[in-house]
Amino acid sequence: MNRRDFTKTSLAVTASTALGYSRILGANDRINLSLIGCGDRGMQIWNIFLKQPDANPVAVCDVYKTNAEKAATASAATASGKVAIHEDFRRVLEMKDVDAIVVATPDHWHALPTVLGCQAGKDVYCEKPLSLTVAEGRKMLEAARKHNRVVQTGSQQRSGPHFQRAVQIVQNGEIGAVHKITVGFTRNVVPGFKPEWALNGKTDCPQDLNWDMYLGPAPKVPYDPFRFLYHFRWFWDYSGGQMTNWGAHNLDIARWALQAKAPSAVASFGGRYEIKDGGETPDVQEVLYQFPNAVVTWSGREVNRQRDEYLVFHGTKGTLSIMRGGFTVTPEVWKAISKNTTPAMQPMEMKGDGNEAQTLHIRNFLDCVKSRKRPNADVEEGHLTAAMCHLGNIATRLNRMLKWDAERELFLGDREANQMLSRPYRKPWKLEV
Repeated sequence: MNRRDFTKTSLAVTASTALGYSRILGANDRINLSLIGCGDRGMQIWNIFLKQPDANPVAVCDVYKTNAEKAATASAATASGKVAIHEDFRRVLEMKDVDAIVVATPDHWHALPTVLGCQAGKDVYCEKPLSLTVAEGRKMLEAARKHNRVVQTGSQQRSGPHFQRAVQIVQNGEIGAVHKITVGFTRNVVPGFKPEWALNGKTDCPQDLNWDMYLGPAPKVPYDPFRFLYHFRWFWDYSGGQMTNWGAHNLDIARWALQAKAPSAVASFGGRYEIKDGGETPDVQEVLYQFPNAVVTWSGREVNRQRDEYLVFHGTKGTLSIMRGGFTVTPEVWKAISKNTTPAMQPMEMKGDGNEAQTLHIRNFLDCVKSRKRPNADVEEGHLTAAMCHLGNIATRLNRMLKWDAERELFLGDREANQMLSRPYRKPWKLEV
């Protein structure tokens, strides 16, 4: 893509926005959808979209033609017409019959399709983490508000009934005051990740992959199968490791339960100590977030799975431990009187279903496209949670405590840290609202 093509496309998107070609949908209308990013995660959620009676697939888009063709084939059975296949997401935005886009690309490709999609009059379902940087997330929020678009972050736990009930329990004080929340994700992947293509000796770039477009605004590097598909997550140019992969889920619930916009300070230690496969993000990471009346900790570990605490609220009356399969509340016993054995509350539990939560989340988005209401994981919530993850990673990389001004979205008195709130885009890509 040259500068002339980029300018031409930008003008076309601006013109189409001025025409306001987004349809007004009725309750019984089908919503014309396009999937942008047809890899594993993209197809997981796309298949759920396709099961919704009011979802009509009209286009799919991927820089890897093999994946795009698979998505088009999967879409054919429920489509009202032929499903278009595109390599460049901007061709999708030029389609006047597309009402909403589903962005399931690697993280470094979340902001541009979302912002340009809002400008083109499309509603957006964007996978988590919402952004690659704090600055990107702010622009995504601004674009959604400026163009009055429905933008749902793919944090499906927000639509899970047992997660909603757990947050209610915490906010109602049913387990007492909560001043400590433990969040974590642990597994053992020693000795490291091995890209499948490299194992098979297939280290040449596939002919049907547009590697330059895959890199997009990220720095140009030679083709590397380890930087493609699932394993992009271990490189700072494209993602933020398990902090933005799983932290974006559970730090989101923690922040929601606290009814807090952001922490006031963050401190972290960690690094990639044991896994030496070429990745960059931490294999051990400990992050502490200071909120007005609580401390939230994130424990990320890729080298040992034991003591796996997914999400735990430590209340004065009880401890609520929650995973996607449900939650349990274990009563505390107050020991101010040494012989006291009376539980401070009754035990509780509730079953959950992660698959149900995902379907409800997608259903919530489609309903909001029609009603124009804010969705369960509105773009603002997605931005604030992604920013929280980014703060943790910045503190880890700088190996020091940082104080955060949530209103200005700046670190206090730390120029080096503030420079890490955004990243330069490779030309000719620009992110403008």
